[in-house]
Amino acid sequence: MNDKFYSLPNKKQEKIINAGFRVFSRNSYKKSPVQEIADEAGISKSLLFFYFRNKKDLYLFLWKKVEEITMKALMEAKCYETGDIFEMMYRGLVAKAGMMKTYPDITNFSVKAYYEDDPEVRDDIRAVVAPYTSLKTNKTLPPLDPKDFKEGLDLELMYQDMYLASEGYIWQMSQTGKIDVDKMISDYRKLIEFWKGLYLR
Repeated sequence: MNDKFYSLPNKKQEKIINAGFRVFSRNSYKKSPVQEIADEAGISKSLLFFYFRNKKDLYLFLWKKVEEITMKALMEAKCYETGDIFEMMYRGLVAKAGMMKTYPDITNFSVKAYYEDDPEVRDDIRAVVAPYTSLKTNKTLPPLDPKDFKEGLDLELMYQDMYLASEGYIWQMSQTGKIDVDKMISDYRKLIEFWKGLYLR
């Protein structure tokens, strides 16, 4: 835990986190200036390095922060209190839409970081995200009974299709510059109903 950073008031923490999300989401890891992050956060570069040892430390802190913020939001939305994968994914999107109110650039940063190929951070990024992208390794998903789904359906491919479509939809909405949470929720409910008609018996 970064005790120096967490000793700051919450509003100051959020300002630094959002500055990092914003700058890193606009550029590659290598081309993101730390000075610009400090300027966005309203602090000096030396103070930023007081909280984080170097650029890599800050970047990986932000990546882990995405996981922490997301898991907290999913738990508060009772995402894992349902045994229905479709309802779980719907609650998940509602939770992520809510996150974007406090952290407007979190989705853009997540997508940018996911595809980051700089060897300085690439492997650390992959290690965090890998368990969530597969039905076999994602331990938060409910067990799926093949009898509930259309005969011969590859459940792993079904999950990957829904996961990637969900993440893509959130990213697309984040690109509009204005987050319309009600529209996101309404659109996603229609998508969930489409999947249920497509995959369930």
